This record gives sequence, structure tokens and C-alpha cells, in this order.
Amino acid sequence: MKIIRILNNNAVVLKDGNEEKIAIGAGIAFNKKRNDVVATNKIEKMFVMQDESEHFQELLKRINEEYFAVSEEIISYAEVTLPFKLSEHIHISLTDHLAFSIERLKEGIILQNRLLNEIKVLYEPEFKIGLWAINHIKERFGLDMPIDEAAYIALHIHTAKIGAGDIHESVRQASIISSMIEVITSSLRITLSGQDIAYERLITHLRFVLNRVEKKELHTMDDEMLTMIKKKFEFSFNTAKKVADLLKENYKLLLPEAELGYIALHVERLRSFWEK
Repeated sequence: MKIIRILNNNAVVLKDGNEEKIAIGAGIAFNKKRNDVVATNKIEKMFVMQDESEHFQELLKRINEEYFAVSEEIISYAEVTLPFKLSEHIHISLTDHLAFSIERLKEGIILQNRLLNEIKVLYEPEFKIGLWAINHIKERFGLDMPIDEAAYIALHIHTAKIGAGDIHESVRQASIISSMIEVITSSLRITLSGQDIAYERLITHLRFVLNRVEKKELHTMDDEMLTMIKKKFEFSFNTAKKVADLLKENYKLLLPEAELGYIALHVERLRSFWEK
């Protein structure tokens, strides 16, 4: 395959039949020029960047080549660690994000992630990749990235999952769940740590509730059971109603009473746990 364009020392555009493909490999373009042939053993990855090839090429022109290299190393680690495929857009989104974050950190600017605790639980496998990534960045650049950065990286990896939607949807879900937890903890007058098992259980349940509501795959509950919950766990049911009010007012999502019953049970469990 012949080189059409050299993007940087580690990336080139090749002609493969009638298709243009981006090939990545350590030093793949070293001492190369247009129309030179690339040996297949130099190619570590090759992909077609649908509709975004020009954007990707422009990105590589304006960022430090080392940022691209470390991004690709993180992507490679994610691809062999996670049980799902990543879309080609990750090569743009993660590289662009890392270049921005590393430059800001060098300037002494730390980007806090207010959804850190939610992301740790919602996207646990991706968050573990993020933790590996910030350690890898420290080894490469001697920079101590904050744990918040692991959460940002996790979001980019999660949204690169085929069929996962865009990053805005992932942030939206984490933000909604964070708001739901705030209503519950405020009502119970408690503070939950991101390390608490009760916190992890609550996030997991609220994620399932949110997914069911958005997909209209709702739980049902026996009327007698619902009536009992309302009477026996009145405080917790009223707290669940506050959550429903939040979802309706801020996100136009409607929770049926059966879902309120299940939320009330989890709130009651949390309340009982906290009072022990």
C-alpha cells in the first residue's frame, strides 16, 4: 500500500484498493514520502475514518505528536481490556481531549469533574481504564493527573462503545442520577461517600430506573404492596415523590407510582442502614 499523505511520524493515509485508510504504527512514516510503500509489519492499526478524516488530519497537525501517541496507547489498552468494540471516532475525541487536558495541567489548571463519583459506579470498567491511563501519562510525561481525569477518559471510552450514543448523553445520564441522589441525601440529611457500598447500590438502582423510564419498560407493582409501602414507609415514599418531581420539572420524565414504590424501598433501605 502506498502513502497518500503523511500525518505525523506515527500516522499516514494509505491507498488500499479504492479506499483511503489511516494507518498507525510507531515510526511508520520515518524516512518516508508520498507514494512510498509501507510494509505491513509496520502497521499496528488501520481504519477508515468515515466523514471525519479531514478533521482527524487537521487535529494531528496542531497537537504535540506525543499526545497522539499516548492516546493511541490508551486506546490499544482499552481495546484489549474491554469486551466491546470502540468506534473510530475515539481516535479524534480522546486525542483532542488529552491534548487539551495535558496542556491545561502544565499551566497549573486542574479540571474538576463534578460527576466523578457517579462515573466511577456507572462506567466502572471504563473508569479502571481511566485510572490506568493517568498512571501511563505520569510515566510518559511525569505529570500527576488528578483522578477527575480518569473519569473524563472513562466517558470518552464509554461513548466510543458502538451504539452507546454520544458523550453528551453519557454526561446527561450521570448528571440526572447525581441530581436524584442529591434529592435523596438532602431529604435523609446524610452525606454519602463515593466509597460507600450503599452509594454504589443506590446509583445502580437509579440507573436502572432511569433506563426503564427512557425506554418505557416500566416495573409494575401489586396495588396492595404499593399501598403498604405508602403507609409503612411514608417518609421514604415522600422522598421518592421528590425525585419524581425533579425528573418531571427538570428533565420532562414521568415516573409512575410503581417506580416510586421501588425507589421508596431503596430509600428506606438506605435510611435504615444509616440509622444503625
